[in-house]
Amino acid sequence: MGIPEKIQAIKDEMAKTQINKATEHHIGLLKAKLAKLKREQEDVKSRGSGSSVGFDVKRTGDATVVFIGLPSVGKSTLLNRLTGAKSAVGAFQFTTTTVVPGMMEYRGARIQVLDLPGIIKGASTGKGLGKRVLSVAKSADLVLIILDVFQPYHEDVIRTELGNIGIRLDQKPPDIVIEKTGDGGIAVSQQVPITKMPLNLLKDILRVYGINNARVLIREDIDSEQLIDYVSGNKFYVESLTVMNKIDLVNQGFLNELQEKIKSKIIPISADADINIMALRDAIYEYLDFIRIYMRPKGGETDYKEPLIVRRSSTVLDVCNKLHRDLKKDFRYALVWGKSVKFGGQRTGLSHILEDEDVLTIVKSK
Repeated sequence: MGIPEKIQAIKDEMAKTQINKATEHHIGLLKAKLAKLKREQEDVKSRGSGSSVGFDVKRTGDATVVFIGLPSVGKSTLLNRLTGAKSAVGAFQFTTTTVVPGMMEYRGARIQVLDLPGIIKGASTGKGLGKRVLSVAKSADLVLIILDVFQPYHEDVIRTELGNIGIRLDQKPPDIVIEKTGDGGIAVSQQVPITKMPLNLLKDILRVYGINNARVLIREDIDSEQLIDYVSGNKFYVESLTVMNKIDLVNQGFLNELQEKIKSKIIPISADADINIMALRDAIYEYLDFIRIYMRPKGGETDYKEPLIVRRSSTVLDVCNKLHRDLKKDFRYALVWGKSVKFGGQRTGLSHILEDEDVLTIVKSK
C-alpha cells in the first residue's frame, strides 16, 4: 500500500469514528499518523517538483507583507495604492500570474509588499499553482487576507488552504521542549497541568514519530494537534489582518451586518476609491511591531534623525545582519544605552535583545 492509499485509509477510519471521550485517544493517534504520512508525501513531491520561477522573491526592507485572496478581489489595485507599484489591473480573473513586489515607505519603515496571484479552493493541493502561491506566505511577517465585500465567506477558504500547507495564522508555537535520550523511555515534566489531552496520548503520539526515549518539558497546556505540529515540524506561525475591499459599493448597514458574521476583525477599505488606505497603513505598521534603534558611531554623535527600524525582540546580531552581512565576522562587542540595559554604555554581546529607542554602538575588531 502506497502513501496515498494509507492516507485515504486513515481518513476513512476517522470519518467513521464517532468523536467522544472514549475515542479521543484513537482519533489523536490517527491524526498523528495522518500528519506524518502527509509530510512524507510532501517530501517525495518536493524532490520531484519542477521550477518555481516567478515565485522566489528576495526579501528586502524592514519587513515583508503578502496579499492572499481569491481572484479579482482587488489585490493589484491595493498594491498600487499602497506602494506606487505597477501591478497589472483588470476586470477579469487571474490578471496577476506571478509575484509582484512593491515597497511601502511609512513612518520611517520600508515595508516590502507582495501581490500574489489569486488562489482558488484546493490551492493547497496544487490547483491553480496554489502551492507555489501559498508557499510565499511562509516567510512573510504579516499576511493580509483580502476579501471582496460581496464574498466574505472566502476567508474560511483562505485560512483552510494556508493551514493545509502548514501556515498557522495568529498562533504561537507550542511552548514545549523535547530532548531525545538514549534510553529511559519518555519522561514528562509539567510546569502547568495538561488538561487538553491524556498523558498516555502524548507519549503514544511521540512514538508514532519514532521518539521512544526523551525528556519532555511542558510549559503550557497543549492539545494533540499542537503536539503533532511541534513534532512533525515544518510549521510556520504568521500574524494576519483581514481586509474587506470594495466597501464603496455598499452602505454602512451592510458593513455592520458583515462584521457580525465574520469571526475576524476586519479593516474595511476601497482600494479603487482610496477609502481607509491610511488606516490600513497604520494597522500594518502596528501589527509589524517595529522598534527604533539609534546608532552611535564609536566616538561620534548619536543619529536621532534616522533611526534603524527593526522588529521587536531583535538582537544585536539582527542589527549587524541588517547593516551588513559580514559585520558579525568583525564584531567585538556592542555598547548600549536605553531600556534594555541596567546602565548607560553597558557592554553586550550579539545575543542581547534590544528595546525601543535604545542607542547602539557596534565595536569591531581591529
